[in-house]
Amino acid sequence: MNPETSYHMSPEEFRKHGYAVIDWIVDYQKRVESLPVLSTVQPGEIRAALPAHPPQQGESFEAMLADVDRIVMPGITHWQSPNFFAFFPSNNSGPSILGELLSAGLGVQGMLWLTSPACTELETHVMDWLVEMMGLPAGFLSSSDGGGVIQDSASDAAVCALLAARERATDYAVNQRGGTGRITAYCTAHTHSSIEKAMMIAGLGRENLRLVEVDAAFAMRPEALADAIAADRAAGLTPAFVCANVGSTSSNAIDPVRAIGEICRREGVWFHVDGAMAGTATVCPEFRWIIDGLELADSYCFNPHKWMFTNFDCDAFFVADRNALINTLSILPEYLRNQATSTGAVIDYRDWQVSLGRRFRALKLWFVLRHYGIEGLRFHIRKHVSLAQEFAGWVEATPDFELAAPAPLNLVCLRHKGGDEVNQGILSRLNASGELYLTHTKLDGKYTLRMSIGQSQTERKHVEQAWEKMRVAAAELAKAPV
Repeated sequence: MNPETSYHMSPEEFRKHGYAVIDWIVDYQKRVESLPVLSTVQPGEIRAALPAHPPQQGESFEAMLADVDRIVMPGITHWQSPNFFAFFPSNNSGPSILGELLSAGLGVQGMLWLTSPACTELETHVMDWLVEMMGLPAGFLSSSDGGGVIQDSASDAAVCALLAARERATDYAVNQRGGTGRITAYCTAHTHSSIEKAMMIAGLGRENLRLVEVDAAFAMRPEALADAIAADRAAGLTPAFVCANVGSTSSNAIDPVRAIGEICRREGVWFHVDGAMAGTATVCPEFRWIIDGLELADSYCFNPHKWMFTNFDCDAFFVADRNALINTLSILPEYLRNQATSTGAVIDYRDWQVSLGRRFRALKLWFVLRHYGIEGLRFHIRKHVSLAQEFAGWVEATPDFELAAPAPLNLVCLRHKGGDEVNQGILSRLNASGELYLTHTKLDGKYTLRMSIGQSQTERKHVEQAWEKMRVAAAELAKAPV
């Protein structure tokens, strides 16, 4: 080997290829609307196009970027298409992409304040900004007993909340001695599956997760929760955790936060509120009714990586009592000890999450908030909600279709009155066309179409076109006039 050979990309090469990547992203954004939304590749097709063995010698960057077009792009489902109406928004934006790029360039591992003070302090400040701009309780501010931290996802936030609930309910005995006894938790059948997984991870078991009855709008019935807790206490069990939805994934159901919170306070049960999907809406004061009573919560999360134009991953997780979280998750081996930590004058976010290491995710969120401002975020949220409400009105005005659930925000659940087979057919036809992408759920046991309106580039024309295609597909399947 030539001792002068480093194999590294030179600074000038990096500059040149960096420009090329930015150009590629810009060109992609310009053409994404014209691409088939849902990838049509078959299982194994992408791997079959890849070399069987790793390269012995390095390859040119030009070849790598060409293979992105040739191999990778056919296997991409285009979440950034304005015709993406599936699952939930998972937006990016120019400032978010650039913030992510800077984070990657800095290569920070922000496990401790000491390992990059800016990583920690910017995150703390941005989380405080979110409390202010979204009307969250003052108890979530860093100046209080609580505070906020960026997690990978709402699933990670749920695990942390449930672990803290477990330890508080057992006086931190499980961490010390193991074993959980019979600890119970409560949610509805419409709660995200992450709660069931968190029960498994926390060692509490699926059998100890109670599914509380819901009302006609698929929201938790507080009286049913109170009854379930009372029954478990009478059986000698330990109720420890309740999760309420502020916009469930299936139907955007809004659980009554205040009523549930009052029960949890009375019973001494950890109260977690999951606003992963719809929480961003509270940037607008008129939508803050969905979190009425949030001051009663022990923890709360929402995902800027869904509806706040910040690319995945970025979950905002808040707790009312940071010590409950820290006492649950903190471990301090000798190699992490340092003067700043020992003084207690700094936050070490390693104590607020399951993993030790953490990326500089606050940078991209900071860029998004500064670029759009509260005004810009409100503009887009209101536009998406308005489009969803207009779409819901079209559904209600069409004899062959019906709303399957209330549509308070940006998700509309609907179905054709022709039954499950027709609705399945509509979904299959539309998704196979590549012109848009929808997903489904089941509500009251019936196959239901979900129209999630929140992609950053979606305009009224895209919603109109989607509705027309639904009606055409339904007419073809049901043999009814359009």
